[in-house]
Amino acid sequence: MPPFLKEFLKKESSVGILLMIATVLAMLFANSPLHNLYDYFLETPFEVRLGRDLHIAKPLLLWVNDGLMAVFFFLIGLEVKREVLVGQLSSRAQIILPGVAALGGMVVPALIYVLINAGDIAALNGWAIPAATDIAFALGVLALLGDRVPPSLKIFLLALAIMDDLGAIVIIALFYSGDLSISMLVMAHLCLLVLFILNRMKVENLAPYLWIGAFLWVFVLKSGVHATLAGVALAFAIPLHSKKRPGYSPLEYFEHELHPWVNYLILPVFAFANAGIPLAGMGIGDLFHPVPLGIMLGLVIGKLVGVYGFSTLAIKLGIAQLPARATSRHLFGVAALCGIGFTMSLFIGGLAFEHIGGDAEAYLLTHRIGILSGSLIAGIGGYLILKLTPPARQPVPGAQGPASDSPGSNS
Repeated sequence: MPPFLKEFLKKESSVGILLMIATVLAMLFANSPLHNLYDYFLETPFEVRLGRDLHIAKPLLLWVNDGLMAVFFFLIGLEVKREVLVGQLSSRAQIILPGVAALGGMVVPALIYVLINAGDIAALNGWAIPAATDIAFALGVLALLGDRVPPSLKIFLLALAIMDDLGAIVIIALFYSGDLSISMLVMAHLCLLVLFILNRMKVENLAPYLWIGAFLWVFVLKSGVHATLAGVALAFAIPLHSKKRPGYSPLEYFEHELHPWVNYLILPVFAFANAGIPLAGMGIGDLFHPVPLGIMLGLVIGKLVGVYGFSTLAIKLGIAQLPARATSRHLFGVAALCGIGFTMSLFIGGLAFEHIGGDAEAYLLTHRIGILSGSLIAGIGGYLILKLTPPARQPVPGAQGPASDSPGSNS
């Protein structure tokens, strides 16, 4: 591998840059003479058959959204489990601020979307679209700022994003599952039982987990529950610690192995497959259609108000503390960055509008306009706020507590 490529992949901003490149390429393909090739690629049929009854036939786009994204959710599940057991979410003190911020960042954007789209039953299916945060893009923008922001802000953003992802998982399970097949659900529960037994028996060989996880994905897919949730369930079954090899973690091994595949392949492929919006016949007025407007305002204003407002309230009430060496302006900038929805918003938007009937194509098109424009505005706004915020003050030698100029600080 060329040295410049190795150096690029080491940077925290590289994932966000790759997602941006994939998005631009998708837009170029969708709005050029190559649009037929782009559509042909996404609609290419791909089938898997096992015996007479087990048959999965989907276009390539749905294999990306149901299959590759299950691996993405598997990685999220691994991160959530590790953080809850030994990481940033393992104690009450650590979980309060990002937990409250994530709650505000889901509730307020959803309310804004619902208020703008009240009366349109089909459009209301998309209420959860602006509730999502794209951690790869948000961290990528944060990385561009270097030491202008304290390291504790990255930890806060990571913890918030994990809580946000956990909320998205619950939303998908409760609100975006189709007609349920009882027989497939029974088979899925049997797989979960086997995974639970493997975990309780402290089985460290990862192959049985993967085989059972593959069957679990098929049964969940056929059950009507969204298939990506199989990835989360499988992740929770992977052991954190090893009895036979002290210091080795099967869960962390999986995390380490999956990160490059997810960051540099799965997420860019997902972005390329879902971000291509044909702009022919569109004008600036399309941004003010209730669906894209609700998403855009939910991401830009709702996330900012929800994350910053709920966090500030928790700090003022004395139940949480600002991240070390951070100020209220830092928190305001990070809250703005949380409005970058992109990957998760595109994913939830596809679930929200794919089965609504004849107007599905129109909603699937317009919601992506809102996501891309809202994420762009939030990303630029958050970057500028943090760029113009004075660098975090270094702690004074001998001083106690973190330095901060915020009224909510403990210094």
